[in-house]
Amino acid sequence: MPSHLLARRLLPLALCLVLLLGASWQQRPDGRLHVTLLPTTGDAAVIQTPAGHFVLIDGGSDPAMLALQLGRRVPFWEHSLAATVLTAPDGKRLPGQVAALARYAPAIALAPTELAHRGTAGEWRRLVAASGARAATLRPGQRLTLDGATLTVLAAEPGEHGGAVLLLHYGRTRVVLHTGGPAGDAALLAVRGPVDLLVYPWQRDLDNAVVATLRPQAIAFSTAYEAPAPALLSYAERRRFSPRLYHPANDGAVELLSDGRRAWIVTEE
Repeated sequence: MPSHLLARRLLPLALCLVLLLGASWQQRPDGRLHVTLLPTTGDAAVIQTPAGHFVLIDGGSDPAMLALQLGRRVPFWEHSLAATVLTAPDGKRLPGQVAALARYAPAIALAPTELAHRGTAGEWRRLVAASGARAATLRPGQRLTLDGATLTVLAAEPGEHGGAVLLLHYGRTRVVLHTGGPAGDAALLAVRGPVDLLVYPWQRDLDNAVVATLRPQAIAFSTAYEAPAPALLSYAERRRFSPRLYHPANDGAVELLSDGRRAWIVTEE
């Protein structure tokens, strides 16, 4: 075969190889902790450990959106997760996680005791069993070690629309994810502030002992939890509880990065 014809045939392969290498380079682990609140309907967050492993917390109500968001963050060659955590088995958190389980096999899967055996919850159970994951009931005291970071379950609220309180600790960095109501507040009163980021329901009042104790450097609002009497506070009124406020509906993905000594937040907007 003439050399110019061979070169013409090999050129597309070489270009594909360059693109794959470029994508692999961009998605390589950077040695930092990443905590991203995803811009989905409902609640969804993903943790990337310093070594490049992933933990999915909830999943939102839109399976297609969750799959798109994970595809932007999880390398295309990766088909596993270090863990999944479902904080409540409702329609604002469960559907997206089921979509993720159809593609990514978790090593550990935590879910509330109220998770049903039929419908979407039944599909969650089927996918977890098929993946060979170690499934367990979400309960206080559970701890996941994630490449030098630690994720601890401080509280797990009962009920279909309950929620959980999670504490992520990495060096000097601490992140609190509170996805439920007042029933989980007491677990946070022993956590010394300030914390770098508090993920907190938009509908809940911020003028309480938990927020005062944590003294969050930044607050990112979640939307799945529905309070019996939603707090009707403007952004300006909420700002007195933290110097920095974020909401995925306004800011896109809200991402905290940490090298263990300092933490900073970036957004898509």
